[in-house]
Amino acid sequence: MAKEKVVLAYSGGLDTSIIIPWLKENYDYEVIAVCGDVGQGKETEGLGERAKKAGASKLYIEDLRDEYVSDFIFPTLKAGAVYEGKYLLGTSHARPIIARRLVEIALAEGATAICHGATGKGNDQVRFELTIKALAPHLKIIAPWRIWDIKSREDAVDYANAHNIEIPVTKKDLYSRDRNIWHISHEGMDLEDPANEPQLDSLLKLSVSPEKAPDEPTYITIGFEKGVPVSIDGEKMAPRPLVEKLNELGGKNGIGIADIVEDRLVGMKSRGVYETPGGTILYAALQELEYLCLDRDTQAFKRQAAIKFSELVYDGKWYTPLREALSAMVDSMEETVTGEVRVKLYKGAVTPAGTKSPYSLYNEDIASFGDSKELYSHKDSEGFINLFGLPLKVRALMNKKNNG
Repeated sequence: MAKEKVVLAYSGGLDTSIIIPWLKENYDYEVIAVCGDVGQGKETEGLGERAKKAGASKLYIEDLRDEYVSDFIFPTLKAGAVYEGKYLLGTSHARPIIARRLVEIALAEGATAICHGATGKGNDQVRFELTIKALAPHLKIIAPWRIWDIKSREDAVDYANAHNIEIPVTKKDLYSRDRNIWHISHEGMDLEDPANEPQLDSLLKLSVSPEKAPDEPTYITIGFEKGVPVSIDGEKMAPRPLVEKLNELGGKNGIGIADIVEDRLVGMKSRGVYETPGGTILYAALQELEYLCLDRDTQAFKRQAAIKFSELVYDGKWYTPLREALSAMVDSMEETVTGEVRVKLYKGAVTPAGTKSPYSLYNEDIASFGDSKELYSHKDSEGFINLFGLPLKVRALMNKKNNG
């Protein structure tokens, strides 16, 4: 009889490399490895040979980069979603698209189960499994870190060495990193103590430290249509090349380095350093355009909704009615967020340097200090203040009466 199949979310990193022989030893499954390419770069090179050496029957490398930017990154950007005020959700919104492809391949292959290498202390286990439950609730889920005897990354290295499994790390460099087209995260080792200053010069992969950035600023102009970035310096660009270009420009100028102590969904705090150079530029530029194009009430409500949107993405609830409804609302809000934003990049900072839009709500005739009687008269403010302040005046009169 043919063996049952398991689809493994495979990155070629330490954890997923040793999971292949572990699955074969403990479940006697045929292991089908799947790598979702969301912009890991050279990390995908040679994966086929390594996966098969480790015992996988086949490897799928699925190019998800364009769809990832268009359908996951940009909707989150449009929503203004930032988790706990600092994290631009680089790992969070990559997991749903990878997990969806795992489900699609599992169904095509007739697999019994899906396996992932997320730890029992992390958020990714939730993100992978909620997507699987939403799209294919009948599939079995295997999470080795929750059941095997391996307790640390050092133990994992020992297991790999004992089984002659090629791995891309050593015990001297055991940072846990996650890289995609949007960002790279760094966790573990000396970063586990929040009192330690990150050693940026040896840690960073996408950026230079602000101190090593050029002494002259870089100016760029980003064009948006309905809240979606579409051009740099007047040149129309597809979503993925646009993000890649901004990563390059931002990285050279030390943009988007965040040292974060965040609240994980599973209840603990964790510390990491995230590099999101292009994303940091886009969030800053889009906000400047919204200041110009959105009215006060819409901006205020959008900021509140952004917090909930960030929590949904962080918690792995991408495929939920609420996230879909919020995205529809954001799409409506951003209908007039079209224009160009010029920004200055200098030693880690993104500074606005001019914004324009055909849908600008800024009216110089009203905003100037002069008196424009057709649109606004200084005298109008007196009646407004009297009515706006009436509750305060009534309360003050009451207090005066009762206090004698």
